[in-house]
This record gives sequence, structure tokens and C-alpha cells, in this order.
Amino acid sequence: MDAAGGRRLRCPGSPRRAGAPCGRALLWGWALLGCAWCPRPPGAAAAPFLVGYALDDSGGLGREFDGIGAVSGGGATSRLLVNYPEPYRSQILDYLFMPNFGASLHILKVEIGGDGQSTDGTEPSHMHYENYENYFRGYEWWLMKEAKKRNPNIKLIGLPWTFPGWIGRGQNWPYNHPDVTAYYVVSWILGAKQYHNLDIDYIGIWNERSFSSRYIKLLRYTLDKQGLQRVRIIASDNMWEPISFFMMVDSELHKVVDIIGAHYPGTKTVPNALATQKKLWASEDYSTFNDEAGSGCWARILNQNYVNGNMTSTIAWNLVASYYEDLPFGRDGLMTAQEPWSGYYAVEGPIWVTAHTTQFTYPGWHYLQVDGHLEHGGSYVALTDGLGNLTIIIETMTYCHSQCIRPPLLPFIVSPQKATFYLKGSFHKVKILKMWYTKLGFKSANSTFFHPLPPVKVHEGMFSLNLDVDEVYTLTTLTTGQKGTYPDPPQSKPFPSNYKDDFKIRNPPFSEAPHFADQTGVFEYFVNTSDPGDHIFTLRQVVIQRPITWASDADQAISIIGDFKCVTKEPSIRHIFQ
Repeated sequence: MDAAGGRRLRCPGSPRRAGAPCGRALLWGWALLGCAWCPRPPGAAAAPFLVGYALDDSGGLGREFDGIGAVSGGGATSRLLVNYPEPYRSQILDYLFMPNFGASLHILKVEIGGDGQSTDGTEPSHMHYENYENYFRGYEWWLMKEAKKRNPNIKLIGLPWTFPGWIGRGQNWPYNHPDVTAYYVVSWILGAKQYHNLDIDYIGIWNERSFSSRYIKLLRYTLDKQGLQRVRIIASDNMWEPISFFMMVDSELHKVVDIIGAHYPGTKTVPNALATQKKLWASEDYSTFNDEAGSGCWARILNQNYVNGNMTSTIAWNLVASYYEDLPFGRDGLMTAQEPWSGYYAVEGPIWVTAHTTQFTYPGWHYLQVDGHLEHGGSYVALTDGLGNLTIIIETMTYCHSQCIRPPLLPFIVSPQKATFYLKGSFHKVKILKMWYTKLGFKSANSTFFHPLPPVKVHEGMFSLNLDVDEVYTLTTLTTGQKGTYPDPPQSKPFPSNYKDDFKIRNPPFSEAPHFADQTGVFEYFVNTSDPGDHIFTLRQVVIQRPITWASDADQAISIIGDFKCVTKEPSIRHIFQ
């Protein structure tokens, strides 16, 4: 994800907070329009409008649904999660991955660590050096296994942000020797299977950087040569263009790219991408502070990425805000877990917004062919498994309460309305629909998330709903939804004022010491058997060549730990240079 932000304006009536932008391009709107697109105050709403929408599968179905997911990495966004004590660590994982419990994610996308800074830290490579492979570094292997343990059907994606320096052969570029880069990436896929029994479903090219048509073709060849025909290629995890144009003029490139993945598309696509007739994904989106406004952003784009842009998968950056909050994009995760020393975590609103879709749809279902726009603002989508089940998701997010961190959002109006749905085709005989409800309470600061309401009775294929603003509804024939819950976690606490680690552990479960968050370089446990004194058990910086960078990596190794506001004590460190 890019670090570019831009000037931010405040929506009247909305709390000021990190990650709640009002686009700078909209400055004129305040003078010309005031806040006409914002919700009216209580008691001032116009009478609801009555409009009808048909849901019909008799003329065929829309695009195949590929699932909702989230990113761990880009970078080091799950770093603190692994250090949580039980049972809190397992509870967090359940909220993320367990079917019919919380977010119930369909897709997990992870960074292929490359030893370089990739937003909130570095993630270690499986090959620091060309002839030295190690498939137990870092925590993404562990995370993928935990996700699979809870949902064996979850899809896995790997994507590099950075690459170890040896791949560039002296250049800060991974494409000069595409065979070397393809070997490196395919080795990661093979290692996932050999050492962790993980099948990687999709592989990306290079996050938000240039692509090479030659490399993409060679990657496909190398995958096939290794028996990995089932692994699909996503390109280019940047913008819709120029990858779409190149696919239109290069038939071989068109053949080997399975999915066009765009980042922060603003719910829109482009003609060339549609003309390829490939699957279109928002392969990274959201990236917004996870309060009510972040929940509104997520609810809006989950629906409108398909309604406006024909995107059949949306993947959030990031999975869980499990990094120090003072690092860039603090709390831009679906939930927050940044205090392993206390055990405290927070199940934020985006978890339950996600559940409105993920608990009642599955990859392989199909969207119905509907316009998807509500007459007086908001959107709806309808999906089916082709076996008689139907799920409808409705959102009525207002402009001021659904702005994502990027791109800037043009003003729009949402009004209270009465919507009538007509079930036709194979759905005409549906008699009852289960209903789940979310209301974002910006005025009362008392939101309702993912609450079951009494079932809706369908009379002769018709039902109506009175829709207010800033709401999400799911109506479904499925009966499996659940708002999972655990006892409250421990209270939040600052990082301990007295903290000590002597690194005396011979078989550490992870390669990194607890609470250390590498920012440049990679620090790993190391047993220095050549030292007879105090430096047997150490934490050693192991990267000796500057990686192919994604961000502006520092010239010296950096790892951080503890409270950014701590000013009372000087740390005591015993070190040795080798």
C-alpha cells in the first residue's frame, strides 16, 4: 500500500481521527453545497420513498463470487499477534477465520518476506542468501496454518513487497534476471507445501510496483514445470492500467494472467479491464482506521466494488492491527490486537461488517444480474449457490460516514427509503428470510453490530424494508449465522516499565524475539556456541546485503520495542559485533 495520503478535511458532525479523510478535491463542495449529502438531524428526515427491485435468476446469473479476504503483511502487520498468551491468541484467530463466528474470511493474503521495509516493518525472507533456504522464519507460515485449521477451505495468496538483495545481482530491480526471481517465488510455494502442508492458491507479482510481461510468462512456465498448474496468477496489484492494456495487445500475457488485481479502485474499473473478460479483484482495499467511519467505508466498498466495478473479491489491508499503533497507519486492521503483554484486544466494527457477507456467501456462489443501486442512495447485492439459497446484502452508508483513506470520494446523497424486493425465478417460492442488522451510531456513539432481527416473511414473492441511513442488512435463506463471543479480554495496559529478555531459548517457536518489531534488517535468535562468555544466547541481525527495496529503507539496522512515549529510563543492552 502507498504511504501517500493528501490533505484531509473534516466532515461536519464527524469526529476527527486518524484515517478519516475528506478529499482535498472536494473543497469546493463546502462552499457550494454545504453538507446536503450528510444525514439530516433527527426529526428532519423526509418521508420514506417506495421503490421496487426484482431478484431473478431465470435469465442467467452474474459473475462468480471469489470471496472476501484480508492481508497479513505489507508489512509486518501481524507482528505482535504471535506473542499473545493463550487463550487470547486463539480467540483473536477465531474472530478472524472461524466460519460462522466472526469475520469468517474466505481469503488470507500474506507477504512473501523479502528482508525489506514494507510499511510497518520488515518480514524475513525464506532465502536471505541464494543457497540457504529456511521455511521456518517469521510468522506467516504459522498464521496460514492457523487459518487453515479453522477453515480448511480458506484460499491462500502470496505476494512479494521486497526481495533479498542477491536476486538483483547488484541492482535494485527483480526483473533483470527473471529466471532467478521466478525460482525464488516458486521455491516459497514449494516450501509452503513441503514443510507446512499448505497449498498456495494464488501468487502475485510485485506489490504496487512495475510488472514485467517477460517475468509473468516465465513465472507461469516455472509453476507449470514444478507441477503447480493449479496456482493462479494475479497481476499486477497496482492500478487497472497498464496491465489491462498490455493483456489486450499480448495474447500470451492474456493467457497466463488469471486475475487482474487493482488496489484502492474507488469501486470503479476501466474499459480495458472489462474487455479482457478476466476476473477483476480489489486485491487490496480499505486501509482505514477501524472505528465507525472505517466500518462505513468497508460496508460501502464490499457491496459497491461489485455494483460499480464488477469486482468479485475485495481484500482488506490489513487483517489485524497487531503492530505498534504509533507506526504508520495505526489501527487500520479489521480488528486490533497490539498488546500481547496485557492480552487486551478489541473486536472492531469491520469484523461484523465483514460477517454480513462472509457468513452467508461462499466462493463459487454467483451474483444475480441486478443494477445494485438503491433509488435514494446505497446499494444492494444478491448472491446464490444455484441450489435455491439466496443472500441479499444492503448498505445505506452516507458520504460523511463512509470515506476510506483513499481515493477521494465524490459527494452523494442517501435518504431514508422504503425498498420492496420481488423474488422471481427459482426464488419465487421462498417464504421466509433470516435477517441480520448493523446500525452505525455516529450521533449516539452507540452502534449496533451484526444483530439478528426477526425473520422477514415473504408474501407471494414480495417483501419490503424501511431503510434508514448508515445501516447494513443481510437477508438470507441460510440459518447458520452467529455472532461469536468470548469473555472480555484483560484490561489494556502500557508496555511494562521494567522489561528484560536474555534470549536464553534453544528451540524458539518463532525466529524473532517477543515484542521486537524490525524496521530495517532482520533480527533472529542465534546461539553463538563460539563464545564462552555472556554472548551465547543472542539476537543477531542477519541481513548483510541491502534488499531490493519497496520503501526508503534506512542505512542501518533498526528494531523497535516498547512504548513510544517512554522517556524515563535508558535501556541497558549487552552487545557484541562480529
